Amino acid sequence: MSKKYVYLFSEGNANMRELLGGKGANLAEMTNIGLPVPQGFTITTEACTQYYEDGQKINDGIQAEIMEYITKLEGITDKKFGDLENPLLVSVRSGARASMPGMMDTILNLGLNEDVVDVLAKKSGNPRWAWDCYRRFIQMYSDVVMEVGKKYFEQLIDQMKEARGVTQDVELTADDLKELAGQFKAEYKSKIGQDFPTDPKEQLMGAIKAVFRSWDNPRANVYRRDNDIPYSWGTAVNVQSMAFGNMGDDCGTGVAFTRNPATGEKKLFGEFLTNAQGEDVVAGIRTPMPISEMSEKFPEAFAQFEKVCKILEDHYHDMQDMEFTVENGKLYMLQTRNGKRTPAAALKIACDLVDEGMIDEKQAVAMIDPRTLDTLLHPQFDGEVLKKTPVIGSALAASPGAACGKVVFSAEDAKAWAERGEKVVLVRLETSPEDIEGMKAAQGILTVRGGMTSHAAVVARGMGKCCVSGCGAIKMDEENKQFELSGKTFHEGDWLSIDGSTGKIYDGAIPTVDASIGGEFGRVMGWADQYRRLKVRTNADTPHDAAQARKFGAEGIGLCRTEHMFFDADRIPAIRRMICSDTVEQREAALAVLEPMQQSDFEGIYEAMEGLPVTIRFLDPPLHEFVPTEEADIELLAKDMGKSVAEIKAIIAGLHEFNPMMGHRGCRLAVTYPEIAAMQTRAVIKAALNVQAKHPEWTMVPEIMIPLVGEVKELAYVKKVVVETADAIIKEAGSNMKYLVGTMIEIPRAALTADEIAKQADFFSFGTNDLTQMTFGFSRDDAGKFLDAYYDKKIYENDPFAKLDQTGVGKLVDMACKMGRATNPELHLGVCGEHGGDPSSVEFFHRTGLDYVSCSPFRVPIARLAAAQAAIKDAQ
Repeated sequence: MSKKYVYLFSEGNANMRELLGGKGANLAEMTNIGLPVPQGFTITTEACTQYYEDGQKINDGIQAEIMEYITKLEGITDKKFGDLENPLLVSVRSGARASMPGMMDTILNLGLNEDVVDVLAKKSGNPRWAWDCYRRFIQMYSDVVMEVGKKYFEQLIDQMKEARGVTQDVELTADDLKELAGQFKAEYKSKIGQDFPTDPKEQLMGAIKAVFRSWDNPRANVYRRDNDIPYSWGTAVNVQSMAFGNMGDDCGTGVAFTRNPATGEKKLFGEFLTNAQGEDVVAGIRTPMPISEMSEKFPEAFAQFEKVCKILEDHYHDMQDMEFTVENGKLYMLQTRNGKRTPAAALKIACDLVDEGMIDEKQAVAMIDPRTLDTLLHPQFDGEVLKKTPVIGSALAASPGAACGKVVFSAEDAKAWAERGEKVVLVRLETSPEDIEGMKAAQGILTVRGGMTSHAAVVARGMGKCCVSGCGAIKMDEENKQFELSGKTFHEGDWLSIDGSTGKIYDGAIPTVDASIGGEFGRVMGWADQYRRLKVRTNADTPHDAAQARKFGAEGIGLCRTEHMFFDADRIPAIRRMICSDTVEQREAALAVLEPMQQSDFEGIYEAMEGLPVTIRFLDPPLHEFVPTEEADIELLAKDMGKSVAEIKAIIAGLHEFNPMMGHRGCRLAVTYPEIAAMQTRAVIKAALNVQAKHPEWTMVPEIMIPLVGEVKELAYVKKVVVETADAIIKEAGSNMKYLVGTMIEIPRAALTADEIAKQADFFSFGTNDLTQMTFGFSRDDAGKFLDAYYDKKIYENDPFAKLDQTGVGKLVDMACKMGRATNPELHLGVCGEHGGDPSSVEFFHRTGLDYVSCSPFRVPIARLAAAQAAIKDAQ
């Protein structure tokens, strides 16, 4: 039998989501359980995929099948398309597998033409209703199918209301609406160049094509990318016989949730409009009444609706979001789906459903979207004020939370203003490591360049700071401390508000409310920890970040970046002295100043982690990042070193690299200057010995990570320096403390030779940020310039820096794990790139057999929940 592309509602069920889309599967399910659903049929997601494969055409075979099902629907309803006795009218709605609210537009009242309107007017004795349906249909069809903007029709309605001296649409008479329909058709002809279609079958084919087309509209593409919905899924189309909420005062339409979607409270929540159609509620054209008032207007329909709500929630074991219509006092259900909810409501509903015996703990863990937890841990804008504030720009939501402050343009100013008690937002073209103190001092960070894993984004997430990155619409003028956005010039000191959860930018100051974590958060996390196999560590460089991550449940540190400790004002002179030294002795003297500082940092981090494992990465960035750029700082360094300014400038120029990310950095620094590795080893080991002595109940096993290894001999060389230094100190202390030496796998060659490298390593930690850069061959800071073009042309569906590329980079990770464990069965495996906090990547790491993932402190709960969901899915 050839493939079936169309199903009656009575032929489907809830398990057919992939084929019928969410809406179609739920309409079929409601039909099966005997609820009052206007009948219809669903054209499958496979028909959508076929439409694109056939060059955006509906082929003859699928058209014939649709026509066959129109005949079946005519039989079921006892009405006919275009009939002058009993005409059939339908709605056409999209419905993808995953709910995509507002992405695809709906068309109501399809099947109308002037002859049919006359029939409906006479039969119903209600000409106003008949003409209202027709003018709505012309407006929707023109907008959705033919892409004539809504505004032209809205202007005609406003002119008509003004001419008649009325303010509401409902005050227009049947004759007004008939005249309006004529004006609408004339507008359609002037824009399209042909008459408005009168044949219902032609109208239907146009509408179906429009739904398929809308799967590829810019709104849908952005929503899919943000929510991990593959382009290949396609959307289904639902053709359903109309129920009319606009026939008079005993009719109406509404949208309701079985529980409050904002708080999770178990109480019916929703809105209802009398004498209206669905789009009036959704579009906010008229102000609806709360759902509770429906009981006074339509007591019988309301009592039936309450029963339906209970049936649906008991059936789906989740909070439902429903659309319904009341026609002449009779209830019709138009759709149900698991309702969207705030993160706080999601946790409360999950816990309540467990307490009510509706679901078990595993199902509760599986039903929460891990990505939403992030917003619970950060301040948010006051919702009421936000609604009234216009958005002036939007870019990438790089690090969640809300921030408002006065605009500053440099890290120094951010620090200075914050010290005098001012709240600031740091606006930069892009950030670099020396901006770290300014980033710390700011309420939030806004950058013109850079993607989701740019320096600004990664550091901000680590600090739990709000960050919006890559706002290319900003015209930056750093010299004069101003920028232009949306036609307005912002100067230093002007107020600005940014939302790192949505990427939106607002003019002025919007008040924020602090994050509050309820008891449900702890309960759900407790359940997640019972089911997960993967351990979750954190990326933290300071005792404060480490303590924060412990609060969120981190089980160790997977990445402590030692270079961030060198940028403090009291340390940078020593590192600069080391860089400008001529001899090993001079370098060692400069490093001797840094050693006690590093040691005390490590002690603070070990204390914060209370004996849990801590992986310390040795110096990684190229040395040019530490040298001064300002004339005054160069002069100071020259004086400090007893050299001329020209000599210092020559050293700085000598450090210049054409491609620093692939230059003199990582283990290459330790190969050139082994004294750096020796100093860092002493600091790590002495700190661990001191903390061990203070806390005999802890078992300290420091983990030393050598970055950027691409050849086993590099690792062997640096490891020898580490082992000789560490063993001597441990022996001298009379201790038997164990330590591990491992490497980051961030160069493709390291993954390809993992079997050799594993012989020298106690652990691998996958640095997936650099591994992604090196595998794709593009820089994460520059990729933003062309990735949008790649999304538009469907070359990539996601940013590979935000969501692990499982096909390419994932293959390297998987291969390195298998080869490494083959030659060293004791090898520990972890990941410390940003992907460690991305749910779909965490699921991949679970399947690949890693021991732990490591992510920024505020993403630890996300990783814990995602790891549990991966384990639950695996067990099924």
